[in-house]
Amino acid sequence: MPSPRPLAAALRPYRRLFAVPGARAFTAGNLIARLPMGMFSVSAVIMIAERYGSYALAGAVPAAGLAATAVVAPLTARLVDRRGQARIAVPAAAIAALGSLALALCVHVRAPAWTLFAAYILTATTPNTGGMSRARWAHAFRGPDAGTPGDAAALHTANSFEQAADELCFMTGPVLAALLCTAAFPEAGTVAGAVLLVTGILLFAAQRATEPPPRPRAPGERTRSPLRLPGFPPLLAAFGCAGAVFGSMEVVTIAYADRLGRPAAAGGILALLAAGSCLAGLAYGARRPRDTTPEPVFRRCVAAMAALMLLPLLAAATGRLALLAPALLAAGMATAPTMITGMSLVQSRIPAGRLNEGMTLAVTALLAGIAAGSATGGWAAGGWAAGTPAAAYAVPLAAATAAALAATALRTAAIPAAAERDV
Repeated sequence: MPSPRPLAAALRPYRRLFAVPGARAFTAGNLIARLPMGMFSVSAVIMIAERYGSYALAGAVPAAGLAATAVVAPLTARLVDRRGQARIAVPAAAIAALGSLALALCVHVRAPAWTLFAAYILTATTPNTGGMSRARWAHAFRGPDAGTPGDAAALHTANSFEQAADELCFMTGPVLAALLCTAAFPEAGTVAGAVLLVTGILLFAAQRATEPPPRPRAPGERTRSPLRLPGFPPLLAAFGCAGAVFGSMEVVTIAYADRLGRPAAAGGILALLAAGSCLAGLAYGARRPRDTTPEPVFRRCVAAMAALMLLPLLAAATGRLALLAPALLAAGMATAPTMITGMSLVQSRIPAGRLNEGMTLAVTALLAGIAAGSATGGWAAGGWAAGTPAAAYAVPLAAATAAALAATALRTAAIPAAAERDV
């Protein structure tokens, strides 16, 4: 029987995280609020397609919501930084939940198509729960000893845990949504997601002791966009390209399984990609980072992700799903470390008073990349790669390569004193 010592050593950094007073409570609320992020779009597609019989409409409505989120989410995050998490996140979540419930009602009564777009756009106010949680960890480990390796290691573990939580929610959310929509009624996934969002945000916001203090704008203070900070645009480009990897991989894999006559297997195979990322994220967080400078670590992680994206292309060329499954599991193992080090870079380049806004911009870039990747992957699977479905896996490989190229533009950059003042 293997010794429990290696497992105990691996769990020790995570025990330190949850020894922070209030950490367990805000994490529980955050996970409940974050689960619907993997439910809403799947639920919308299923219920709209079921009631209206149009996959074109079912895809267009979430796409419009994503476009609105790209505009509204950074503004919501800026308000969170300025006025506090509890003060902004609760009403923002309430508006988003009302939009989801309005969408479900419109779909149920088969209202005109424009009402679906109007209702779903309201969900753009959904607060970035993952970003708020990461901001709490950053606040917890910031202080007189914030520059010590111990604090840096704890923040590394916290970012790793949050990334693993993201992967877990995006693994279980779509499955739960599909189950509710098919086993109960088509609108069940959307209704359940709205209830979970509000419940989780209320529990999260109630933990005031761990909330970072708001940083209101002083009279006459200039507001400098994070987009103007050194090295931030290429970092957002890398996030966008990484999102294109995820979006294209999902569509290409679904199309590939369908061409092989095994469409039902696509969900399980894609879950392996997220499972590999989740496990790698937890393992990555358990180790102490040797290099405390995030830029070179991020470049190495993105390069590893690009190299591992060769595996699904090669496995798909064999025409066997049994080989594609382990290839996706292995390919997923570089994505979590990439996202973890990417968020560490955001935290190192963004002043504390704009942290939620900076992380939300990164998530928005990721979501935009997912949308672009889904469209490109679908075009490839149904167009030039229709005759040889395995060739469509060149799309996520190309996106990962583009992310690696964007990462080469990053240079080590500290936050200048002016950036700390102009927040």
